[in-house]
Amino acid sequence: MAGLTMLAGLTLPAIAPPLAWASPGPNAYVANGVSNNVSVIDTAANTVVGSPIPVGNNPLDVAITPNGQRAYVTNVGANNVSVIDTVTNTVVGSPIPVGSLPAGVAITPNGQRAYVTNGGSNNVSVIDTATNTVVGSPIPVGNNPFGVAITPNG
Repeated sequence: MAGLTMLAGLTLPAIAPPLAWASPGPNAYVANGVSNNVSVIDTAANTVVGSPIPVGNNPLDVAITPNGQRAYVTNVGANNVSVIDTVTNTVVGSPIPVGSLPAGVAITPNGQRAYVTNGGSNNVSVIDTATNTVVGSPIPVGNNPFGVAITPNG
């Protein structure tokens, strides 16, 4: 499978969409890149729950807060992050603007921050999950950052 060419000529590694990550509760959230939405799977029954949740253009990654209440979705084609309330499975608030081509997202173990890689900006944005706003200046990193992970001690 070839890499995925994005805006500004950047190429992201080839992946097998859709990507899915399980929440601490009974559901998994799947970013449906071409469909611009997120599907919810009941992991006990292995069935889709309800209708897909509309998010921004080309959702790519999903991270769930440790308490299971929110899902953060990177929208690589919209340069923002959508937040889903996992109780109601609806988007809350407006999309959070971040850098160019947001790809990866990870939540700190205490749930207070979301770290978002911005492949087109070569940096990482930090979101305060209490206010759903970007805090501080973007953190410069190497070219075309894609994934991000946080140590268990945060």
